[in-house]
Amino acid sequence: MTAIQAIHVRGWEERPEPKPHVVFRIEIQASVRSWQMWRRYSEFADLHVELTKSCGAPPPAPLPPKNSLKMLHFRSAGNPALLEERRAGLETYLRAILSAKEDVWRESFAFRDFLGVPVGKQDPGAAGGAQFTASSWLDEHQDVQARVRDVRADINRRDALADNGDVSGSHQVNVQAKKKLAGVLSRVGALESGLKALGLAGMSEGELQRRTDMVARLRDDCEKLAKIVTVARMSARGIGSAAERNPAPAGDRDALLGSTSGSNMPGGFNRPIARVFGQAAQPRETEETRPLDDHGLVQLQQNHMEQQDAQLAQLSTILQRQKQLGLAINQEIREQIEDLDTLTMEVDQVGGKLTSAKRQLNRLG
Repeated sequence: MTAIQAIHVRGWEERPEPKPHVVFRIEIQASVRSWQMWRRYSEFADLHVELTKSCGAPPPAPLPPKNSLKMLHFRSAGNPALLEERRAGLETYLRAILSAKEDVWRESFAFRDFLGVPVGKQDPGAAGGAQFTASSWLDEHQDVQARVRDVRADINRRDALADNGDVSGSHQVNVQAKKKLAGVLSRVGALESGLKALGLAGMSEGELQRRTDMVARLRDDCEKLAKIVTVARMSARGIGSAAERNPAPAGDRDALLGSTSGSNMPGGFNRPIARVFGQAAQPRETEETRPLDDHGLVQLQQNHMEQQDAQLAQLSTILQRQKQLGLAINQEIREQIEDLDTLTMEVDQVGGKLTSAKRQLNRLG
């Protein structure tokens, strides 16, 4: 788990939606990073009930009572002293859990989920796999995606430096991309291990499958990038000149210079020179052109050009149709993505409602 060094409840805020209520700002400081969460008093009460039931005993400090709850709902802006008293009590409550000799409360899943602890980001390669909450897993996945984009940007920069002749800089960027990719692969493995733990913790089968697909796409991207960073381009290695990297075909060389083997002629040529640069080749008669006069030849050339124009128009029509098909497919994919996003949002809302109902049942029990 992330080593939390301090917890503060810094202030409070009144919000009108969905109905007037007050939320408290919790600031969490860890060894590497810090973040903040907004929680209502009712969420503190739910946390207290879950900690009491799951740990077998209430936390060391009592939760502030609900004696002034009605006053806070109706005239919270006019009772800053009551809100300040509640804020201090909630801070004392959280600090008591953090500093308790027994770690059963602060190590519980309910407490980590309440604080939104992004455990996976701090120790993705720890023994036994990283521990995630549902929200911190998504945060980690988003961060890994950003790292993958960084590796891809490094590869593009490596190729640009190689094309400009900076072999040393290209090599250094490639090494840097390899190091980043190794870190990304370890974090992808931590995401896979975290999914198993979330599945055992009660995550729905549909959500578990969706996140499994997300990890599989990350794994595929990493494999593709691994092939790119391990196989450097020839230009990045600086092997020879441009002519050595792209030699002319043997047939073109023979047509230009002729064969040099077994020649008794000066310069090693075994046949006379039949082509001179800058001199146009002599036209050749064909069966089609032999019976035609000058006007007939012009007409034949025009017919060939018209045929080529017609073929080009047909090709243009085919390409235009392919373009329209591509645009239609792209639009369909966009609509499907929007539908999937809407479905995901609705699933998250239903999950939130189920969690709220579970907490209410726990309070009733």
